[in-house]
Amino acid sequence: MITPRNVVSHELTGLHVLVVDAYNPLHTKICGQIIDETRNLLVILTRGGVKRVQKVGTVFRFTLPDGARVDVMGKVLAVQPERRINIRLKK
Repeated sequence: MITPRNVVSHELTGLHVLVVDAYNPLHTKICGQIIDETRNLLVILTRGGVKRVQKVGTVFRFTLPDGARVDVMGKVLAVQPERRINIRLKK
């Protein structure tokens, strides 16, 4: 089960996400559903179309299936999705 403590080690595809802060000010406040993920990017389906947001330098707010929200710095996610399985978040 996905929780705020283990969100980093889970599959992010399908989660709702909001870009809280970013180096690129045009990326701030992008929100939608994650449809794909690479080592350096999250691909987000928004009302305006598909957006690609780089992970490093960005703070993401994920809404989990149970309604909980958790903020994650993108640099923590900036590894291949299959290699994130052993990463844990600290409070």
